[in-house]
Amino acid sequence: MHLRRNPSRTLRRSVAVALGGLVLASPLLTSCGFNYATDRVYTPAAGVNNRDASVDVLGAVIVSAQDDSGTFIATFSNNDHTKKATVDTITGGNGSSLQVANFKPISLDPGGLVNLATAGGVPVSGTFKAGDLVDMTITFGNGERADLSVPVVTDSGDYAGLDISSSTATPSESPSDSSSASPSGSASESPSESPSASASE
Repeated sequence: MHLRRNPSRTLRRSVAVALGGLVLASPLLTSCGFNYATDRVYTPAAGVNNRDASVDVLGAVIVSAQDDSGTFIATFSNNDHTKKATVDTITGGNGSSLQVANFKPISLDPGGLVNLATAGGVPVSGTFKAGDLVDMTITFGNGERADLSVPVVTDSGDYAGLDISSSTATPSESPSDSSSASPSGSASESPSESPSASASE
């Protein structure tokens, strides 16, 4: 006895197999040409961010070449596009013994940013070593503040050469009235992309 095949059933089976193949292949297609790592916002894993105030603190770390001294590095980004902002003070928080070198207020243009990795950083000292977290409080000219637990990283890799705490620089040579880079200017990179993102001095 000869059994006749149902053409519609065969067609449905073929379509189901084809769709199943597409579903299985979709992860491969996604990884080939879509969702590039360079298309995603990147912040170095070591740094911490604080966006509680009108000035963002991005990628904050203490770069330390030796125990108990280092240099505070961060990018400050002014979210106010109509008014200038300043970073007035940096102190130890929560009873921290952190000592911060004197520096003039860091000026931020409206909508601008300053990256301490290129502006020189702020020397600090205290009882800490690489791998520790140091509580810090940053106060801005408008009275707002940002409280952070800042990681201490070694002066190597992406942060090589950024610890100026043991140099002969005097406190007055710390970052001062650094003019800010506008997002449409030379510092067009995202401030959180790299510890050495561009910013005008």
